Amino acid sequence: MNEWQKRDLRYIWHPCSQMKDYEDFPPIVIERGKGAYLYDTDGKSYLDAVSSWWVNLFGHSNDRINAAIRQQLEKLEHVIFANFSHPPAIELAEDIVRITPAGLEKVFFADNGSSAVEAALKMSFHYHQQTGHPRKTRFVAITDAYHGETLGALSVGDLDLYSKIYKPLLLNIFKATGPDCYRCPFGKNRENCDAECFESLGRIIEEHSEEICGVIIEPLVQCAAGMKIYPPVYLKKLRALCTKYNIHFIADEIAVGFGRTGKMFACVHAGISPDIMCLSKGITAGYMPFSLVVTTNDIYSAFYADYTELKAFMHSHSYAGNALACAVARESLSIFAEDNVLVQNERRAKIIADKVNALAQGHSYIGEYRQMGMIGALELVEDKISKKAFDWQKRIGYGIYRLALKKGVLLRPLGNVIYFMPPYIVEEEDIDLMVRVAFESINEYFGI
Repeated sequence: MNEWQKRDLRYIWHPCSQMKDYEDFPPIVIERGKGAYLYDTDGKSYLDAVSSWWVNLFGHSNDRINAAIRQQLEKLEHVIFANFSHPPAIELAEDIVRITPAGLEKVFFADNGSSAVEAALKMSFHYHQQTGHPRKTRFVAITDAYHGETLGALSVGDLDLYSKIYKPLLLNIFKATGPDCYRCPFGKNRENCDAECFESLGRIIEEHSEEICGVIIEPLVQCAAGMKIYPPVYLKKLRALCTKYNIHFIADEIAVGFGRTGKMFACVHAGISPDIMCLSKGITAGYMPFSLVVTTNDIYSAFYADYTELKAFMHSHSYAGNALACAVARESLSIFAEDNVLVQNERRAKIIADKVNALAQGHSYIGEYRQMGMIGALELVEDKISKKAFDWQKRIGYGIYRLALKKGVLLRPLGNVIYFMPPYIVEEEDIDLMVRVAFESINEYFGI
């Protein structure tokens, strides 16, 4: 353990970690980053195959984004966003309305993904209270959902690792059985089904529509659940029912937005528009904490009145509309447009799929390889025929992750799922390294 690691462990409590693990696996202290690679204080390099928790789009220390920050820094770093504004925020809001699905025309600024979800839930509930539907007080979410770790966000999540201990503090929501295409109870597959699994969510909506203010969902990919991918028809059915019963469709595109699924936003695959869309992570290309809640004029109008009517949406963040973050987000969107990123990613995604599938075919412990755009996931199973999952307490993925780090690739797992979500600048040699090390580490772990 070097001196940096000792100092880290003396003072820092890391997120999403059992700190006792750090006794024999101390934190890797990163000194710098460039492109798709990180470099620690000992000079060792690591391919960032998970985009540092899914946020980095165009590589570390990107020259264009660095320049945009420097330019904005000389003008304005931040200003109170109540009764004040600034050009980067105005221009970003215009850009966001232009590229998001039709009907989303108002942009509310927050500062991280969980806070965007909190704002969206409050916005939906408050809207119904102010439009003559006081019974609409509950939300619907699906199993295996993840929407963040503040209390409202945990309430609509369904991963016990994060929420079980806090259940006494959480909201009373309706929980529907979500899609599980790998272990489909209807014997279908995601390529040709009609989302028969929507039956559970549909039934709850039909039976409790007068109580429901909103349904929140991760469109097409349940990321924290293991990159579980499901078909667009599921979203089409949800959109139809939400419209029928005056229920808000809340799309949590925090992880899947900005090109991860192959389209700019996952909802585009289904050809639908949500009533509220939460955006974060890749919006600032991994540079700054920042989030947006994008909504309709109808929802916005329910809060528009004289101040004395007490209808305003009194939700705020000190760093809302941060000028530096807005400048970064605008530059990120410029890179998308000028470098034709979505088209270039089609090529990268095919290279990843071809290389992974060539090695996954017939592998003893890989139950499924699933991919959508620049998201790929290997699900490791104890038995391929029965699709029996490994006991999570064996920490299979964690063991493989540690082996991959020794070989210079950051592949932080999701339970027994090893996933790929690299920056959009990776080229074939980077993909070769990522895939080769993933399979070498899997085979080494299992003694193959």
